[in-house]
Amino acid sequence: MKRFICFERRAVTLAAAMLAMAALAQAQAQAPSEAAPATSDGPTWTFGGFGTLGVSHSNLSDADYVIKVLKKSGVGHSGNWSAAVDSRLGAQLDLKVDSRWSAVMQLVSEQGYDGSYRPVVEWANIKYRVSPELSVRIGRIALPIYLAADYSKVGYAYPWLRTPVEVYGTLQISNSDGIDGTYRWSAGGMNHTTQGFFGGTNVDLPLDSRAGARRLRGFSHTVDRGAFSARGSYLAGDVTVDLVHPLFQVFRQFGPPGNALADRYDFDHKRMTAWSVGANYDPGDWFLTGEYSSLKVRSFLGHSTGFFVSGGYRFGNLTPYATYTRTKSESANPEPGLPLYGSPAQVGAAAALNGALGDLLRSVATQETASAGMRWDFKRNMALKLQYDRVRPHGDSTGTLINVQPGFRSGRAFGVISATLDFVY
Repeated sequence: MKRFICFERRAVTLAAAMLAMAALAQAQAQAPSEAAPATSDGPTWTFGGFGTLGVSHSNLSDADYVIKVLKKSGVGHSGNWSAAVDSRLGAQLDLKVDSRWSAVMQLVSEQGYDGSYRPVVEWANIKYRVSPELSVRIGRIALPIYLAADYSKVGYAYPWLRTPVEVYGTLQISNSDGIDGTYRWSAGGMNHTTQGFFGGTNVDLPLDSRAGARRLRGFSHTVDRGAFSARGSYLAGDVTVDLVHPLFQVFRQFGPPGNALADRYDFDHKRMTAWSVGANYDPGDWFLTGEYSSLKVRSFLGHSTGFFVSGGYRFGNLTPYATYTRTKSESANPEPGLPLYGSPAQVGAAAALNGALGDLLRSVATQETASAGMRWDFKRNMALKLQYDRVRPHGDSTGTLINVQPGFRSGRAFGVISATLDFVY
């Protein structure tokens, strides 16, 4: 793990250094010089940004609705109104050194698990164009797992107010520190893009814990022709989540039954596989899109699947749309846990551990959402969106909710109404 963390830091630092050197080279190229006047062949850079300013309201009172579980708060128990669910700001610097070398860095600020909006480096990589068809990148790279993976943080880029939570909120990592290669080709009257990648990542968690993914490897393949596009992807890796490890160390003190439960549910160097396939058809006046995903980890997460279907019609600068999303997990099934025998103290301790394990398994989402919304492109590069979500966790699961309070009952539907202003510049 230490070797990987060092590689991660070197990869991001290398990309940052590349950006700095290219900027310096551009400044030197633009400076007056009698011996070598500036030409248009020197490095060039572009700076842009994006953002979402949002507010949400919900009648939920015993938990918080969020779009990803790595948040401190959402809308619901923490407050009937919240600006933290969807709001974010991003900035991106692109540098083109010459016809072969380029670099990019993207920073994103949104609420984290500690409640802060400290910017994080979402992308930071160097790209080398081997040929018109083949390119290689090194550094921090977006994982190409979903249809909207390349722009999932840019609310203006997709029609909905937010990406479907039951699919896009399942995988908590969005980038990898490593290397990838992309090959573009044509066949059968369609354009093809094949991408392979290798790397790893680390994510900070509450209580000074971390989640680490090593030897992340996989590929994606994208096809497009006219109004149609589709993507299939696959990801595998070894994952560790320190946050739950102390719980299962206590389980191991109960002998073979505890060891068996810890081996099954602990999250220590467990194999993870994820894949997705999705398609989109958008001839201009309307769109229809859908995606199916699968995530399997040999831990308490078990095997989760999800899908969404969505469609909308454009009336000038107004786009009404509707979406149905669902996810389910085998981890929501009842787990008997440790046998309750022995002294009263042993029975009490075993019952408490079984309760903690049950809470952990219930946190794996089994949930459905029906959504209806409207997008208004009222100005160039700006859009207002309004969306209503009817959310229902199932199967004793707490769904994608956080800050779940005693008395929460799965199976009850609740509503979330949200408004956002999306923009790019």
